[in-house]
Amino acid sequence: MVYDADLKGYFDSIPHDRLMACVRMRVVDRNVGKLIRMWLEACVVEPEAGQGGSGKWSRPKKGTPQGGVISPLLANIYLHWFDALFHGPQGPGQWAGAKLVRYADDFVALARKWRPELSEYIESKLEGKFQLEINREKTRVVDLREKGERLDFLGYRFRYDRDLKGRDSSYLNVFPSTKSVQQERDKLHEMTNSHQCFKPIPVLIGELNRHLKGWANYFSYGYATSAHREIDW
Repeated sequence: MVYDADLKGYFDSIPHDRLMACVRMRVVDRNVGKLIRMWLEACVVEPEAGQGGSGKWSRPKKGTPQGGVISPLLANIYLHWFDALFHGPQGPGQWAGAKLVRYADDFVALARKWRPELSEYIESKLEGKFQLEINREKTRVVDLREKGERLDFLGYRFRYDRDLKGRDSSYLNVFPSTKSVQQERDKLHEMTNSHQCFKPIPVLIGELNRHLKGWANYFSYGYATSAHREIDW
């Protein structure tokens, strides 16, 4: 059983003081801490409708800039303490044998048998102690053993499929998700469209090979042959 969580925004509700308190537990250099706070509180300008307007500006007191270069790092620093609680002496890692797999703000919790107490623990800690907001519409509990169920996580799709040799059993199939393959197709179209006609063919081939090698290395886990064949085609 898998608890597939989705958080609204990117720490939009986290006060900067709480976030900086976590940073200070990791970073002792005050100058670095000051730079991080300045980056968090940088002014945001919203242009006014029409032309010639000066725009409306504000200085945020919560959250981290979405798409910012260190936002994933700050997410890890902040949610490290959720990991510690989850796997700590009083957490479900002990009393339910659950596991937590997290990458920045994207995570799943796994258990052989899901209990309501597990969902209540995760939601109460994230929304209470850590002041995050869970997107209830996209958060769900998945039993991968059930027919037709699947999980997309970090670009991969996890799904139980029938044995390829016709035996009366199933196996956990792991392969690039439909969204990941489509994103790669779009990227290849972008790299080879008419706007790239000025590039010499050897240069274009070199760029494509480097990009494809990186994509293939990331998606080398599991059973990715079909996806690799589609991208090659």
